Amino acid sequence: MEEQTKQIDRLKETYGRLKQEISRKIVGQDKVIDKILVSIFSNGHCLLIGVPGLAKTLMVTAVSEVLDLKYNRIQFTPDLMPSDIIGTEILDTSKEFRFIQGPLFANIILADEINRTPPKTQSALLEAMQEREVTAAGTTRRLYQPFFVLATQNPIEQEGTYPLPEAQLDRFMFSVVLDYPALEEEIAIVESTTGQQQPKLEKILSGEDILNYQAVIREIPVPRHITEYAVKLAAKTRPRQPLAHPLANQYLNWGAGPRASQFLISGAKTNAALNGKYAPDIEDVKCVAESILRHRIFKNYKAEAEHIRVEDLIQEFIK
Repeated sequence: MEEQTKQIDRLKETYGRLKQEISRKIVGQDKVIDKILVSIFSNGHCLLIGVPGLAKTLMVTAVSEVLDLKYNRIQFTPDLMPSDIIGTEILDTSKEFRFIQGPLFANIILADEINRTPPKTQSALLEAMQEREVTAAGTTRRLYQPFFVLATQNPIEQEGTYPLPEAQLDRFMFSVVLDYPALEEEIAIVESTTGQQQPKLEKILSGEDILNYQAVIREIPVPRHITEYAVKLAAKTRPRQPLAHPLANQYLNWGAGPRASQFLISGAKTNAALNGKYAPDIEDVKCVAESILRHRIFKNYKAEAEHIRVEDLIQEFIK
């Protein structure tokens, strides 16, 4: 137990250094960076949703720069095929088949504009996200560890896009919506990006460090009433079920599954550890709830007609 508390203290200090270093390149968006780091230490994936120009890609690149990991960016397009991301077998000069690894063989994957690629390629990515392995030419190959997919999605330009299937959305731990920066933040962004000097970020954590911290977080004890709170919160979103909230019955077609309950607890544990706490409390569950539930509950026509927002419903469920 004493060793675990020391590790959590070290993690809190490292977390502060990570955020400080990232802030040299990214101005503002603290909550978004928090969610990305929580998902990484929870061994989860993160979906970033925002209009063009909000530094989604730059943010992921900055996070990859402070982590001593292999990083690949995949620009998703309508003609992208599964073999383009998984890899393929070729016949080499010695007349033998040799597997050439695709860009999925890295630790951090930036899946840029993930909704621009057809379902066949999205399903190949889904296997990688869930199983941490890919299948090519009848052979299953393990991916590097740790492995994270940080995906971006443009919510306004829907022509020529393929909406992510619910099964794939459910594999993302967080769905994070980016908003426009405040006036002072935007002035700082313009000043820092229109000059000659671009900061080079320092590597702070290795892949082995991340795996060790993930193991420490998994061992954090969770009081039974906290687990019960998280499970009941997820159950409130399920219409026509015994624990359903009245608003869920009124405005939702269906709600979050058990994976949401798992992520609520693992996210709460990570959020607690990053803030130097040795066990999560209800506030930690509430802190991660919106980003975990946002993409797992689906509104009905009545909600659309009355312009009810998913975020407003989640806040009511939390109350």
